[in-house]
Amino acid sequence: MTEQFDPAYGIAEELSPGLRRIVAPNPSPMTFNGTNTYLLGTRDLAVIDPGPERAAHLQAILDAVGQDQRITHIFVTHSHVDHSPLARPLSEATGAPVLAFGPSGAGRSEIMTKLAASGLSDAGEGIDTAFSPDLTLDDGAVTTGPDWSLTALWTPGHLGNHLSFAWDDIVFTGDLVMGWASSLVSPPDGDLTDFMASCRRLRARGAGVFHAGHGAPITAPMDRVTWLIDHRLSREAAILEALTKTQASTTDLAHVIYTDTPASLIPAAKRNILAHLIDLYNKKMVFPVGDLTETAAFERA
Repeated sequence: MTEQFDPAYGIAEELSPGLRRIVAPNPSPMTFNGTNTYLLGTRDLAVIDPGPERAAHLQAILDAVGQDQRITHIFVTHSHVDHSPLARPLSEATGAPVLAFGPSGAGRSEIMTKLAASGLSDAGEGIDTAFSPDLTLDDGAVTTGPDWSLTALWTPGHLGNHLSFAWDDIVFTGDLVMGWASSLVSPPDGDLTDFMASCRRLRARGAGVFHAGHGAPITAPMDRVTWLIDHRLSREAAILEALTKTQASTTDLAHVIYTDTPASLIPAAKRNILAHLIDLYNKKMVFPVGDLTETAAFERA
C-alpha cells in the first residue's frame, strides 16, 4: 500500500490540540519515512515512542519542550530498535520514568517461548535486547497527567510486549496497525494468533483516529483494521490452497504467494508465512513434516 507522507525531520508538528509528532530520521523499507515520536500534553508532557538512539532526534525532542513544560513520562509501545533505544537517554536527560509492558521477552506465547528456546531468533526489525522499563504497565492500566490520560492496551502480535495507548477517541497503535503497510509478524517475537486477536480487539473497541509508529494518521481506522484482518485471512487461504497440492516450506510458499514482492523483502515475507503456519498449526489445520522449525516443510491436516 502506498501513502503520501513526507514529513520534515526534527520538527514538532501539531496534529491536534495537545498532540505533536516528531519524525525520527531513520527511513528504511521497514520504517517508511521514520519512526513517529508523539508528545502529548501542554504542561507535563508524555512522550510516546522516543525512537532510535539518534543524537539529533534526542535534541529535537528536548527542543520541543517549552519553558513552562517538562517531560514527565516516557511510554514505549514495544522494544524494537526503531522505537525504544532512545528511551533511556531521554530518561537520563529529563528524569522521566520509562513505562512499557515489560522487557523484550515479555508477553511471548508458550509456543513462541519454546521456539525461541530451540534456537529460532529474530529476523525482523531488530530487538532492543537491553530494554528494561522503569515501570511496567498491565493491560488496562491508566496513567494521567494534568490534561491527558492514557490507557494501556496490551496488543501483542507484532511483538509480545506491544502496547497500544488509548487517549479519548485516539489510539496510538505502534506497529500493530499502520496505514502505509501491513505489520511484520516475525516469530518467535511476532505471533499471528495474538496479532489477529489484537486487531479484532481494536476493531471492537472503536476509535476516531489511529496514530501509528510510522506513517500518517489513519483517519478511517475501522476500515484499516478490517482490511488488515481480511488481508491476513486471504494469505491464510492462499497458504492452505498451496498446501492442498504439495508439502511446502516457507521458501516454497513465499515464491508462490508473494509474486510481486521485491527480492529484498522476501526474507520478511518468509517470516510472515512462518507466522501463518504456526497459527494454522495452533488451529490444527497444518502440521510440520518432522519437527516444527523455521525450515520445515508443512502439509495440510
